[in-house]
Amino acid sequence: MKSTITALTLWLTAALALIPGPAYGQKQSQLPDWSGAWSMVGGTVFDRATQTGQGGAITPGVREHPPYNAEWEAKYAKNLALRDKGLFPDVFTNCGVPAAFPRMFNLPDPYEFVIRPEQFWILAENGPNVMRVYTDGRAHLEEPWGTYTGDSVGHWEGDTLVFTTIGLKGDRDGDAILDRTGLILSDQSHGTTRMRRINEKTIEVQMTIEDPKALTKPWVVSKQFQKLAPETRLYDYGCAENNRNPVDTATGKTLTLGPDGKPLK
Repeated sequence: MKSTITALTLWLTAALALIPGPAYGQKQSQLPDWSGAWSMVGGTVFDRATQTGQGGAITPGVREHPPYNAEWEAKYAKNLALRDKGLFPDVFTNCGVPAAFPRMFNLPDPYEFVIRPEQFWILAENGPNVMRVYTDGRAHLEEPWGTYTGDSVGHWEGDTLVFTTIGLKGDRDGDAILDRTGLILSDQSHGTTRMRRINEKTIEVQMTIEDPKALTKPWVVSKQFQKLAPETRLYDYGCAENNRNPVDTATGKTLTLGPDGKPLK
């Protein structure tokens, strides 16, 4: 009996040793190829799986249904009411405000995903916006300060990038939203993201968002990105150079200016 137990223990030890664990800082040749330009599939409603109402993020009546608690559902309802009246300006109207996480994965213009042994970079033409994920084995900052994109560290599980994001400012200063319906999160939000290429033309991103201040349970949101033509390039995005969507200080409405600089009717 003792020899049987010993043999079983050795077998289990050997089997566990064959299970791949988190990998950090691999050689470039060991990493997947996500080169080229990519574009988000679908519109900019952040969580289309829970969307009700027909249209896009600025269409009256369109909303999503994250697992908000009563207090944050009321905050969202207030933003929706302002959106329906055309009085909820996108924070991007300020020009230069970063997209923040998780809106970083909800932008309408092309992306590049740069994989290096020690880091992973998300480069978005819109903004432009940049987010870094450290994959060299370092730990999170012990006392991160709240920023737009936070502090992200990750590892590879085969061809899947897994990273966690903490240290987010959320809605603390009123300048970080998830989409133009007015979705917001608190400064206690954090996320776990799993990102993988599911076929030659598609990258899938699954975010599990937790927020003890705003949500009653984890919120899972999936996005897909399609590969663009090989010759596609990303360009400068000079928002302030030709800002055609200023906010009217008298009415609070977001204007759209025509070629002559006057508001379109």
